[in-house]
Amino acid sequence: MLWIALINKAGTGLWMGAAALYFTLVTGLSVAEVGVLMGVSGAVGIAGAPLAGHLADRFPVTRVIIGSQLQQAIALLALLTTDSFSLLLLYSAVNSLADRGANVLTKLYAARIAGPDRTKYQAVQRSVSNAGWAIGGLAGALALAVGTTYAYQALLIGNVVSFLVASVLTLRCAQPPSPSRVVTDSTAPARPAQPSNPWRDRPYLLFTATEAALFLDDAVLQVGLPLWIVHATDAPHGLAPLLMVLNCVLVVCCQVPLSRFGATPDGARRLLVPLAACFVAGCAAMTVSAAGGTWLAVVALVIAAIGFTFAEILHAIASWELSIALAPDDAQGAYLGVHGLSSSAQRSGGPLLVTAVITAGAFAWPLLGAGVIATVAAQSRLVRKRLTPATAYRPPRLRGGRYAGRR
Repeated sequence: MLWIALINKAGTGLWMGAAALYFTLVTGLSVAEVGVLMGVSGAVGIAGAPLAGHLADRFPVTRVIIGSQLQQAIALLALLTTDSFSLLLLYSAVNSLADRGANVLTKLYAARIAGPDRTKYQAVQRSVSNAGWAIGGLAGALALAVGTTYAYQALLIGNVVSFLVASVLTLRCAQPPSPSRVVTDSTAPARPAQPSNPWRDRPYLLFTATEAALFLDDAVLQVGLPLWIVHATDAPHGLAPLLMVLNCVLVVCCQVPLSRFGATPDGARRLLVPLAACFVAGCAAMTVSAAGGTWLAVVALVIAAIGFTFAEILHAIASWELSIALAPDDAQGAYLGVHGLSSSAQRSGGPLLVTAVITAGAFAWPLLGAGVIATVAAQSRLVRKRLTPATAYRPPRLRGGRYAGRR
């Protein structure tokens, strides 16, 4: 699955940097139409996470992953067939639906295949994914330098090919056991199956809501930093892509070593404090960067990027472990699907919040940091109350629904 992640993200890196330019320069959409297309397709994609989780509790997860990969390949290939805004919107929405679902499916696969080593496995996969993004992004930049219609189409086709190759490789992956699809002992008395429902689990829904705020590092790094550099500091505009490279390098180098600190639910909860500290340090550095002077701005922005990146790394570890630990075994897919809404909601609302902070000025960044501190405090208390010996340690299930070992 790691090779699949590398190929998949390399293809995505090819396309994502060119998507907006493709819609404007090749299909002839206006800037406003591109904004509507990306906004609406992103909103439609929010439904992909819970839908994918629901399907993964009822069908083999590798088959659902293959379905999402083929859906993305077909939807992207269809973009080449039309200049119609309505059809481009439809195909983009179909792609977004599968893309958001695929994020949940890969997490679920990691949880089931890696067992107690799930946090380290996910960290390795995330590092590989970031390496794929970097490779694809660099290759895409070379193609964009050509700037022809064929170059843009080649990037799109490259992404399609990556999904097709990934689907073929996924066919060869082992099918992990699914707790929600355990075959019961035929000698045991039949009992009606009543899987847990995440939509009725108020603590988990509150946990998901706090997660949406903690995913803000994504919007800050991808939207906030570039816009802040251009509109509020004396730093050179070319610093923005270099900070994105720094982000990728730090994730690749640090994600796996730091994952050992969040290998248990309690360990993951304790990471929330340094997570908040890193985010607040990044916000403070953003404020300092607007004080004037090129070198001060550059140094402060580098510190900000490092702070937000480590907040991202620590949150990825904590979020991954807690989202699984707080979910009952009989509905892991459904619960992870609901948890996936937090990332989707941040992708839709995060850029709006970050641009509002930029508009408000330098001293709005500490307020954003204070909001993250409050969110971390709320989540830590919520998780501490939710964690019990049963969730902190889950022995493997035996047939018939019984647990092995201590409770």
